[in-house]
Amino acid sequence: MQLTLLDWTVFIGYFLLLASLAIWVNRRQANSSSDYFLGGNNMPPLLVAISVLATSQSAATFLGGPDMGFRGNLSYLATNIGAIIATLLVIKWLIPRYYHLKVTTVYELLESRFNATAKNHAGKMYLFGRVFASGARLYMAALAVAMLLFNNIDASSVVMAIVLLAAVGLACTMAGGIRSVIYTDALQCAVYVSAALVVLGYLYHSLQLDLASLYTVLSQPLADGTSKLLLFDFRADFSSSGVFTVWSALTGFVLLNIAAFGLDQDMTQRVLTCKTAAGGAKALLTSALLVIPVMLIFIVIGLLLYIYYQRPDVFSNSGRYSGSFAGEQITVFMYYVLNEMPSGLRGLVVVGVIAAALSTITSGLNSMASVLVADMYQPWRQQHHAKTDDRHYVRAGQWAMLLTAVVLSLMAIVCFYWQQYSAMPLLAFALSVMVFSYSGLLGVFFTALFSKRGNSSSVTAALLAGFTVTLLMQPYILQQLSPTLASIDLGFTWQLCLGTAVAWLVCWSGKPQSTTSSAIVKPAVATTYSVER
Repeated sequence: MQLTLLDWTVFIGYFLLLASLAIWVNRRQANSSSDYFLGGNNMPPLLVAISVLATSQSAATFLGGPDMGFRGNLSYLATNIGAIIATLLVIKWLIPRYYHLKVTTVYELLESRFNATAKNHAGKMYLFGRVFASGARLYMAALAVAMLLFNNIDASSVVMAIVLLAAVGLACTMAGGIRSVIYTDALQCAVYVSAALVVLGYLYHSLQLDLASLYTVLSQPLADGTSKLLLFDFRADFSSSGVFTVWSALTGFVLLNIAAFGLDQDMTQRVLTCKTAAGGAKALLTSALLVIPVMLIFIVIGLLLYIYYQRPDVFSNSGRYSGSFAGEQITVFMYYVLNEMPSGLRGLVVVGVIAAALSTITSGLNSMASVLVADMYQPWRQQHHAKTDDRHYVRAGQWAMLLTAVVLSLMAIVCFYWQQYSAMPLLAFALSVMVFSYSGLLGVFFTALFSKRGNSSSVTAALLAGFTVTLLMQPYILQQLSPTLASIDLGFTWQLCLGTAVAWLVCWSGKPQSTTSSAIVKPAVATTYSVER
């Protein structure tokens, strides 16, 4: 497959549009750290909601979402029950406190509850997980871009794709900070959703089946007695094959989304850019609701690809899906794009992959920079210098973003070479490492919010305990420990529940430091307000 002139026209047109938006947004330079990291607390809730949506998606979702529909059913959509419950809990317990404390990063709440050491260690746990997780997603996106742009996955092509994505992400956001991130996120979201809708329309047209026929085919029983249209899965399955059950949605997915929306600076930072806590709450809830139709688009693409490749009795031109490209296993969506998409639409998909990747990269750059500067560099600077102009922290944030871009690029390159030359599953570790970090963070924040126990030492111990417990339950670790233990298969949502429980017990076991330092700062606004409409 080679990109044609029409494909390149679409590709170049997208970059011109992106450059124009970046120039327009960056014409207003950030003059303070609050402006650079929080947008001056003046961002529109709807725009923030779209940015959170774009950040929660990624190239992994763009490429992997159809795979869920192709290999499974609609049950992944039911996990959004957990996301909505988590959103309401974050709106009630966390957002008002963040706004009352006027934090730049969410880990500053731990400083008010414990001390600066607790904040510092929580920030480091976030940074550790985010380097691996965002670096791995950058690698996955670069792999897809190399296939589409260069028609190969040679080392030089993948590295060029990594550098391209990191450089574009940095160029779009370095000058304007979080404001640039939010505006470019909105564009990226519009681009990759539009690309998915075009692919969906083209695929539907290719099948030449009406909606009634599609429904009949997809509702037919499969070998396990279910159908492709199964939405609510009530099986009591605690293994990795049961992570999309209703019980998992009501437990592990609630915890996962509390951590993602309320404790992960990558997404929570956007919510803090609104003018009020009610505005941030509105943005967060809107985003959680928008995820459902967007994810449905990608899953339906997978359902149609199932008919395209697996049902020759229904679709006479059904092709053969080998699932590989140059020896590399690829998703069904990538296989379809590489082998079936016509000129022009192929270029649009290239743009969609890049847009999905950039929405994740830009958010990681700014959120990691905010933790480096606000939680680590600024306290150090204030200890060693009597007075520092706030513009200094803007420049520090820009340098931190540059450093972050380099580190994420290096992590992505390490993932490529590790995958090529080692049997050790670095990519599997990197993609799931934020879940390991979430266990400790959830245990610590639950202790901080709902008890007066704990201290900075128990916070550190809890962060390490949550990470370690979850890591030890991974198949590749269990295999190394014992062949008997290797048979244990616990789904990641249940691993998160167990890791969080252990972390909470460890943090709670610490004796309170003092009445003054351990008291939770009460928010100035009621915690049971209704979301602004």
